Amino acid sequence: MTLKKIINGAVFEENGSFAERTVYLLGERIASQEDYLAALEQAGADSEEVIDAAGNYVIPGLTDIHFHGCMGSDCCDGTVEAFCTMAKYELSQGVTSITPATMTMPQEVLFQICEAAKTFCDTADTHADCADLCGLYMEGPFINYDKKGAQNGSYIICADTDLLNRLQERSNNLFRTVAIAPETQGAMAFIRENSSRVNISIAHTTADYETAKEAISCGASQLTHTYNAMPPFSHRAPGPIGAAADSGHCMAELICDGIHVHPAVVRTTFKMFGDDRIILISDSMRAAGLADGQYDLGGQNVTVKGNLAVLEDGTIAGSVTNLMDCVRNAVKNMGIALGSAVKCAAVNPAKAVGIYDEYGSLAAGKVANIVILDKALELKMVFHRASLVKEHEIGGN
Repeated sequence: MTLKKIINGAVFEENGSFAERTVYLLGERIASQEDYLAALEQAGADSEEVIDAAGNYVIPGLTDIHFHGCMGSDCCDGTVEAFCTMAKYELSQGVTSITPATMTMPQEVLFQICEAAKTFCDTADTHADCADLCGLYMEGPFINYDKKGAQNGSYIICADTDLLNRLQERSNNLFRTVAIAPETQGAMAFIRENSSRVNISIAHTTADYETAKEAISCGASQLTHTYNAMPPFSHRAPGPIGAAADSGHCMAELICDGIHVHPAVVRTTFKMFGDDRIILISDSMRAAGLADGQYDLGGQNVTVKGNLAVLEDGTIAGSVTNLMDCVRNAVKNMGIALGSAVKCAAVNPAKAVGIYDEYGSLAAGKVANIVILDKALELKMVFHRASLVKEHEIGGN
């Protein structure tokens, strides 16, 4: 059995602070000191591995609940190989748990995605070098055509509980988040009917403040890529952003890639929502991790240059930045405290999709998915279920 301890690091606490303490790993889990010492006494001192993290940060592996692809693969490819490629890359970047997002696609493609994701999960023991696939995010087809953004308008349909039921059956209930435009036909009834079993996120919408507030009262609890594909927040028409800010339990996704949301707006959003209610996401597409060039997203052509990905009509088409880089960008270029950024990329997303009992912090009993960062926020070590999967020379800067 694995017996490891990480000592002398600045360890992330669940409230967003850091404290110098020891993190104990027993088997694939984080352990209490008492349980660890009991196991060590039984196994013998020579079975213990000690990692000295002096001068470095020790944080939980991140959870990206909303991204589409990376390294040339996309969730909508609908293959086990695509999920494997994405999960390997994410793990290598310190993103240790994921819920990839579908697009507005034909129903047969959605069912194919379900089958592939289920197969990937059923064979998880063969994917030790992959991030944990903890579910799927359904972005479309229950959206508003007028705010479709990079979604394919040809496949937009009204909210349909029967379709969700069939998708859940085919995927073994992998869908954890469903995006919806609450002003569309049947949306409110769908939210009331399904919010107790999936996370409902307001998305690709023209909803005004009152409609969004009604949706939240019916059970919606999140905004999809806040500010993007929705009415703006203004002094006389606060729209869904104002409605979410006014609702104490509603969370807001935020893309901190430097393209989707201006740094000043990121800072203001943290002031409006606080770091308990913001979820950092990457919303990355298949070009993430690759060079500039021509790619596709949901069957539409995308041109990537630097951090910018656009459709042929100039519409921003997702990001090409992974979640760990979004955290770095938020801290280094947007003035967000590291503890807040980690909280929004580890704690809050795990809570939002219902996996916080297993992931999202360094509390005893949770899966030992751990990242060590140096003071420049560069990766030093990534542990997946207590096994080292990525290592650079460790030491303070």
